[in-house]
Amino acid sequence: MSIVQAIIIAIIEGLTEFLPVSSTGHMIIASSLMGISDSDFTKIFEIAIQLGAILSVVVLYWRKFFDFSKWQFYVKLIIAVIPALVLGKLLSDKIDELLESPTTVAITLLLGGIVLLYVDRFFKNPTIAHDKDITYKNAFITGLWQCIAMIPGVSRSAASIIGGMQQKLTRTLAAEFSFFLAVPTMFAATAYKLFLKKYSTPQGEVKGVDIVFSNAANTQAFIIGNVVAFIVAILAIKFFIGYLQKHGFKLFGIYRIIAGAILLILVYAGYLK
Repeated sequence: MSIVQAIIIAIIEGLTEFLPVSSTGHMIIASSLMGISDSDFTKIFEIAIQLGAILSVVVLYWRKFFDFSKWQFYVKLIIAVIPALVLGKLLSDKIDELLESPTTVAITLLLGGIVLLYVDRFFKNPTIAHDKDITYKNAFITGLWQCIAMIPGVSRSAASIIGGMQQKLTRTLAAEFSFFLAVPTMFAATAYKLFLKKYSTPQGEVKGVDIVFSNAANTQAFIIGNVVAFIVAILAIKFFIGYLQKHGFKLFGIYRIIAGAILLILVYAGYLK
């Protein structure tokens, strides 16, 4: 992976991580179109680059994250992330297999787009507008919804926002809680890929962090990618919250349907494998 390719992937991650369009799906397709090899580093990079996106949420919402007097906030995030931690560990190998399938991404993009066209009609009359009113049960069920996004192309953001709205959160609060939930979820996924998962190499089994720092090219791509993802994600979050308050999800649904249909055509035409 060249520096230019790393920057392009990072821009895609920053733009799409917090939008309901699937960042993982877009990175998989971009990597395939650019001919980036399906190496262990590529798989690690597409997950670890989320560190930059995580930091963007912490920076934008720093008052919330560092208000230690409201300990219930942290408990709710812990409760909400538990389902993803458990299922993510149990299904790790299967998830890695799905990450290699553009067809899966195309289908889930398309189906998810249909859902987003009507989601505002499904969940009317929300009753929870402030995070202090989110119960532990609300948080846990939202966390269960987030697990659907383990299927590439579903979108972690879309799944958790819809889960929040199903729990009677307003669109804006559901989106913000999705951002907050991204921090422990994505941090755990990144930490697993870097420090816990073992990869087979000619030198034997190594950790992801060893692959990242095994050569200068990998290290530079990792650092630059996270910096770019951080900057772009800040802009994307600000746009998304403002747009969502006024217009809802319909535009994102249309985009997903078009993108999914185009990808299916590219797959069956042999341009994507």
